[in-house]
Amino acid sequence: RGEEEECLVCETLTVIMASNGDGESTADKNMEMFKIKKLIKKLEAARGNGTSMISLILPPGDQVARATKLLAEEYGTASNIKSRVNRLSVLGAITSVQQRLKLYNKVPPNGLVVYCGTIITEEGKEKKVNIDFEPFRPINTSLYLCDNKFHTEALTALLADDNKFGFIVMDGNGALFGTLSGNTRDVLHKFTVDLPKKHGRGGQSALRF
Repeated sequence: RGEEEECLVCETLTVIMASNGDGESTADKNMEMFKIKKLIKKLEAARGNGTSMISLILPPGDQVARATKLLAEEYGTASNIKSRVNRLSVLGAITSVQQRLKLYNKVPPNGLVVYCGTIITEEGKEKKVNIDFEPFRPINTSLYLCDNKFHTEALTALLADDNKFGFIVMDGNGALFGTLSGNTRDVLHKFTVDLPKKHGRGGQSALRF
């Protein structure tokens, strides 16, 4: 056990990337994008043994309690992994994610991203990585994966063109007005109408419009 602890390098990193609101300057926005690009590059390069690297994303409006329950179930399932080394690595990663979630009473306005697991460095040593942060814009993705790598596709999508477009959807029941920026859709207003049905044949007393 002592030898294992000597070769184990532990890194705990907390990154806060929440935007400063609607008044965020272009410089601030560019800095946030630079931070997340740098983080994505590091995460994509990381590799581990077995399935001991966990990627967890909770979108805005999700419940921390739901994720906590999911992790408890996954812990029970992982306890049955035959390989002792892989089992301990997965259980350790799940425990780390559980500890990170305890730091949050609720999911932040832009969602929550958590990466935990044991990676293998270029020197062949094990290194624990624990990362949790609120992204700089809403991340509308729900994800939980155990793999030999971290999944960053949703983070990459945040860096896509953020031009905002307006759209209107209308049908016989009403209309909806909204905006679309990247993969984030916001409904600005919607209403329903009660249109009279088409009239049938009739005399002068029949409904006409």
